[in-house]
Amino acid sequence: MYALIWRRLPGPLWMKLACAVVLVSLLVVLLFGWVFPWVEPYLPFSGSGTIGGS
Repeated sequence: MYALIWRRLPGPLWMKLACAVVLVSLLVVLLFGWVFPWVEPYLPFSGSGTIGGS
C-alpha cells in the first residue's frame, strides 16, 4: 500500500519526501481538528484519568 502511494508521488526523491511530509501533516491536522473531536463523545473513557479517591 505504501509502495503504491510512494510510486504515485511526483518528482525526484527530495520532492517525494516533501510531498509525503505535507500529506502526513495534513492527515494529522484533519484527525486532530475534525475526526477525533467528532469521535470523542462515543469513546468509553471520558473521565479524568484517575481511579479512586485522593
